[in-house]
Amino acid sequence: MDLIINIAIIAVRVIAIFAVVMILVPVLIWMERRVIAYMQDRVGPNRVGPAGLLQPIADALKLISKEDIIPAGVDKPVYIVAPAVAMVTALLFFAVIPFGEDITIFGRTIPLQIADLNIGILYILAISSLGVYAVVLGGWSSQSKYSLLGGLRSSAQMISYELAMGLSLVGVAMAVGSLSMRTIVEAQIEGGWFVGPQIVGFVVFMMAAIAELNRHPFDMPEAESELVGGFHTEYSSFKFAMFFMGEYVGMIAMGAVATTLFLGGWSGPVLPGAAWLSGVIWFFVKVFGFVFFAMWLRATFPRIRYDQLMRFGWKVLIPVSLANVFATGVYMAVV
Repeated sequence: MDLIINIAIIAVRVIAIFAVVMILVPVLIWMERRVIAYMQDRVGPNRVGPAGLLQPIADALKLISKEDIIPAGVDKPVYIVAPAVAMVTALLFFAVIPFGEDITIFGRTIPLQIADLNIGILYILAISSLGVYAVVLGGWSSQSKYSLLGGLRSSAQMISYELAMGLSLVGVAMAVGSLSMRTIVEAQIEGGWFVGPQIVGFVVFMMAAIAELNRHPFDMPEAESELVGGFHTEYSSFKFAMFFMGEYVGMIAMGAVATTLFLGGWSGPVLPGAAWLSGVIWFFVKVFGFVFFAMWLRATFPRIRYDQLMRFGWKVLIPVSLANVFATGVYMAVV
């Protein structure tokens, strides 16, 4: 009986997280269009619903109802699977993210986390490296030179920035002595957020995360001015929408990782009401802070050249993150 109850609890948590993330995707699409329009002194969506709130629904209906064109000559199985890979890998991040304190229902303690792996950071890095397969497979299977170039750019970009991202998290793991995401949050609740002592690692992580998401100014796999639309040039209808949704789900996921590892997770002043609800609210406030920062970058900076992108990853971020690991080790040995 306990086994059935435990399976049911896990299923409820998975469905709840999936539902929340899927609801947030259209919210972020609307938010990005409004935020960037405000920053660039434009109007933004304002016709469909009050303040354009129904515009994401109109966009979704448009994409679903458009003809699903599959170009001749594509590698059809891979071409079809690639958008699903983009969505699934982005959603897998949330398996190890703790969203708040444990709650008690009918005498049973339920953690607001699907799985507390003792190798949580390694899991995050593994999943982030799998995400590039969607872009590479989509570009390669399209049998288009523009799409293929976008996929190749993404693979090279992933290799360089994945190294910097992994090294930026080593300082956090050294400070805590654990790779568990929940243990890292609890350590920050007791001793303070890591964004202070690990500010260098935090800055490197933020830059590498934006590059991993293929967001401005690092969106070279798309590069409309050079590659038409990059890796998704030959996609249409719902398959294109899945790539688009995967980007926003990934943005939420990276915000959740940054919140967990550097910004104290669910910690924050207790709001009136249940303590666990306050933690969940503060968690998502911090995640939206990361999302807003990514949108701010898109509204501010132009796309950099590809050679500048690679040079910045290999010659700046990786040496800086290595120096941060060395400095953290020296500090721990002395103090």
